[in-house]
Amino acid sequence: MITNDSLLKAARGEKTTHVPVWYMRQAGRSQPEYRALKEKYSLFEITHNPELAAYVTRLPVENYGVDAAILYKDIMTPLPGMGVHVEIKNGIGPVIDNPIRSLQDIERLQPLQPEEHVPYILETIRLLTKEQLTVPLIGFAGAPFTLASYMIEGRPSRDYIKLKSFMYSEPTAWFALMDKLKDMTITYLKAQIKAGASALQIFDSWVGTLNRQDYQYFVKPVMSDIFANLQEENVPMIYFGVGASHLVQEWNELPVDVIGLDWRMPIREARAMGIKKAIQGNLDPTLLVAPWPVLEEKVKEILDSGLEQPGYIFNLGHGVFPEVQPDTLKKLTQFIHDYSSEKLNK
Repeated sequence: MITNDSLLKAARGEKTTHVPVWYMRQAGRSQPEYRALKEKYSLFEITHNPELAAYVTRLPVENYGVDAAILYKDIMTPLPGMGVHVEIKNGIGPVIDNPIRSLQDIERLQPLQPEEHVPYILETIRLLTKEQLTVPLIGFAGAPFTLASYMIEGRPSRDYIKLKSFMYSEPTAWFALMDKLKDMTITYLKAQIKAGASALQIFDSWVGTLNRQDYQYFVKPVMSDIFANLQEENVPMIYFGVGASHLVQEWNELPVDVIGLDWRMPIREARAMGIKKAIQGNLDPTLLVAPWPVLEEKVKEILDSGLEQPGYIFNLGHGVFPEVQPDTLKKLTQFIHDYSSEKLNK
């Protein structure tokens, strides 16, 4: 049962008694409990075991006092159900041994059946929301463009040459892939909501590699369709990408509730551009290993700008690094709550 709904209120632009905070990658490698778990189990084994995945998901809420949990899983999780063989390799990331090369490859992709293909994800959500959490659980998915980057490149990339070459030279196949991934994303996220997730984030991690014109043509229509279709579920939706500050005005036109900023664009600058939606962000995650006085000063600056309008959620501009000390996140969460509460309740 949710007793702290500050994130849901902020996402809808409503007043809160404090600024809600959660951290991308808050569950995982920076936690000693997680590292101990990884000595016994692989990532695959943890995510496929609802009790273990629920434990990892709720750890940051218990240890740091954050205002939301985010489901512990990977953006690649639904792809095997579509017929894509994905292996997470240490030191590399997701590796796909049957990358997309043609329209025929795309036509072979199967529709996702969540209860059949990812039942462990849905059971993890049910465990968390029925018994274990008093804060919102954020469900999530990778955006079609970002998933396509792995499906076409076959692994993480720096320059996305294969991806862009395919997009430019095979537009019919590209839009067929976008349609397949759109349908999967909608089906997957609706299943997460039905299981109990009360907010959603779509990670378009690598879409910043596109210029604004290409985003408008090759990606924006599919994102608009996804968010429009999910609106009927009446849960807050967050859209986030890295290195994508040049696209925030495009995002502002989408039927989404919250725009997630990385650390490159100040919140005041985004709002000066006419961004009216709720904003999430955007501390540079490397500052989490800086001396506390430096970190505190930077956080104050971000909070002061975020608090200038309703609809603000504190987060990082990307994920927590393994080198970050858990005590830093705990102290930071308390500071954000105390500082913002004082400002909001004067």
